Amino acid sequence: MRATWIFSFVRFVLVAALGATVLLALAQAPAPNQAVFQYKGADREARLIEKAKQEGIVTVYTSLAPTEAKPLVAAFEKKTGIKVNMWRGLSDGVVQRVLSEARANLNAVDVIETNGPEMEALAREQLLAAIHSPYLADVPSALLPKHGQWIPDRMNFYVVAYNTNKVRREDLPKTYEGFLDPKWKGRIALEATDSEWMAGVVKTWGEGRGMSFFNKLSDMKPDLRKGHVLLVNLISSGEIDAGLTAYQSNASSAKRRGAPVDWAPVEPVIAKPQGVGVARLAPHPNAALLFADFMLSPQAQELLAGMGRGPVSSKVKSETSSMNYLMSDPSVVLDQNDKWEQLWNKAFLGK
Repeated sequence: MRATWIFSFVRFVLVAALGATVLLALAQAPAPNQAVFQYKGADREARLIEKAKQEGIVTVYTSLAPTEAKPLVAAFEKKTGIKVNMWRGLSDGVVQRVLSEARANLNAVDVIETNGPEMEALAREQLLAAIHSPYLADVPSALLPKHGQWIPDRMNFYVVAYNTNKVRREDLPKTYEGFLDPKWKGRIALEATDSEWMAGVVKTWGEGRGMSFFNKLSDMKPDLRKGHVLLVNLISSGEIDAGLTAYQSNASSAKRRGAPVDWAPVEPVIAKPQGVGVARLAPHPNAALLFADFMLSPQAQELLAGMGRGPVSSKVKSETSSMNYLMSDPSVVLDQNDKWEQLWNKAFLGK
């Protein structure tokens, strides 16, 4: 789902369905769980566990794949004894469910975990709470939204994925401009909706160099495929030699399954944050904060790294730890999406 649609949907649903007066009241009302979310005493963890066990359950809405969510849930339940009620959907489904419940004044969700722009849209509507966590110190400060209403817990990296039977690693260019060489024509592909990648490349290189690159890349007529998982699957099958906007996590998963796929960080590497946040009106605030803590803890971050995800914790080393990258700003994604989507569509979709 595109970020502008998300934000428009948020604003439309909450203003039209809830009414502007109700929305304003929600934004101005004090957070009932603020004392829980901001507690910093030495007994914080023991206190959270005790009260969370009294609450008995935590409800989580996430876009994590089931193969990733299940090990995380199992580890959390084993560690804390708190049962997790998890609902999974695509990022747009997560947002729609949170908004629909807010409209109905149904406070059912405790924790939301999904893509950065979606988290930022929910934060702008005052549906998330600023929290304290001892694990915030392990997250690079440049990654943290200033309002503190959600926290990056994993990263998606745009990388070049390639079929190892058709492309040698040493033949890959060091920068994306190398793919303008005529020898790559008919061999490269893009995910069809990756305007966010375009924005990141142009912001890194500057307007002149960046737009010159994309105009020339358009002339190369790259194959466009919708869906990052599909893109890697087509590389695995040999239908595509190299995908310029593959997700590192998808390529790593395919490689671990034995597919003839590998990936390389071609400059500039653009990263997309995904994050965790606690619902402002969470019905189980102690369990909610405990789960958010867990997602940022070295234990969960190690699990994510083991599944090919890019952890954010400075205490966890992974195959992405040493990469130089530029992180896309979810606020900018929301505010400038129309501009970049129009430029992308004009260059690659003929719109």
